This record gives sequence, structure tokens and C-alpha cells, in this order.
Amino acid sequence: MPIKPLPLVMAAAAAAVLAPMLNMPPASAGDLNKEIPAAASDPANKADKEVAVLAGGCFWGQQGVFEHVKGVTKVVAGYAGGEKKTARYMLVGTGTTGHAESVQITFDPKEVSFGQILRIYFSVAHDPTEVDRQGPDEGSQYRSEIFTTSPEQAAAAKAYIAQLDTAHIFPAPVATKVEPLQGFYAAEDYHQDYLFHNPDAAYIKVNDLPKIKALERVWPQYFRSRPVLLAD
Repeated sequence: MPIKPLPLVMAAAAAAVLAPMLNMPPASAGDLNKEIPAAASDPANKADKEVAVLAGGCFWGQQGVFEHVKGVTKVVAGYAGGEKKTARYMLVGTGTTGHAESVQITFDPKEVSFGQILRIYFSVAHDPTEVDRQGPDEGSQYRSEIFTTSPEQAAAAKAYIAQLDTAHIFPAPVATKVEPLQGFYAAEDYHQDYLFHNPDAAYIKVNDLPKIKALERVWPQYFRSRPVLLAD
């Protein structure tokens, strides 16, 4: 597979847990250690299962983070935003297919809500103020986007973004796009559970393992130590 370039060490890797935002000035969105407010609009879902599709940089890290979230039952790395015929790693990597590297998260909404999934996504999983990049990865395939699977998700996501922007939680506007999901296509097998299988890879150690540590520090109520893997 193509080797991703070695990144610079992000300040997030060594940052301490931030105090509640109510008593502090806005911190950098790149801290990856930030406690942010709960979504004011987070309607209950009485179903046994809900699916969220999120994009926010390399899917290795996104999959790794959400596999450690309580209530999540499956996380698939893949592509969303383009056509099925171009949903292949080498093509998506050109940035010309419309796809974004994404994760399809299946979860029990009675245990963890869509709003709580978004709280994790915006605070420790990626930098929502970046445009067409995350960390060392550049291109539209690394954009921040929520691909909604229902009108309720769309309304909740847009309301939460507006809430964060109005409160000036980040020093720049949230760049995350919100669009209806047209299709999700699983990535090649070698991408699945990549973080779990390659914890000593330089890219994973610098960019992705700190996100999981941040999840554990900032949101211990959502964290579980044993990830739910596709192989399970």
C-alpha cells in the first residue's frame, strides 16, 4: 500500500486535559484534548441500532477512536461522498473522486446517542476547523464531513455546529460539512482495524494513538479499554 508521509508531532500528543470550556478561553481545535459542551439538541432514538458516517482525516485513526466508545458495536473504514466505481484507495487518494475517507459507526442509541458521538468527533477525534486536511494529510479526501443517515441526524448535526460556533468554542469557524449519505463503501481489507494491527507504525504512534489516549482522559464515561474489532 502507499506509505503516508511521516508527520510532525502535533501538540495534542502531550497536552493535558483541559478544564471545562465555561471557565476557560477557547483553546486550539488541534489540542485533541478538549472538553466541549454537550449538544443542546440530541433527540432520543428508541431504536436498537443507529448508523453514523463521519469523515475527519485518515480513517485509520477515526476507526480506532470509535472502536473504543461504549455502545458502539461496529466501525468500518471506507469511503463516502463519491460513486461506487471510484471507491478504491488509489483513486480516492488522488482527491478527484469526491470521496472522503470515512467511518461507518453502528451503535446502540440507548447507550450512546448521536449527539454524544458528535461530541467525541468534534473534541478528540479530529480538528473540525481544518479545511481539506488533517495533520500531515492534505486533500479533499481528508475533509471534515458528517454524512447523515436521517433528517433527524441532519438537524442535530447542523444545530450542534451552530451551537459550537455561536459559543466560539474554537478559534476558527467549524468547517465540517453536513450532507445526506448517498452511499458508503467499505475500504480494502488491509485498512480494516489497521491501528490495532499496526500500533508500532510511526504514523499510528504519532497521529492516532494520542487520539485514543485523549478519548480516555477527556471522556472516561464513554471509553472502553477493549475495542470492538471487525474480526470479533
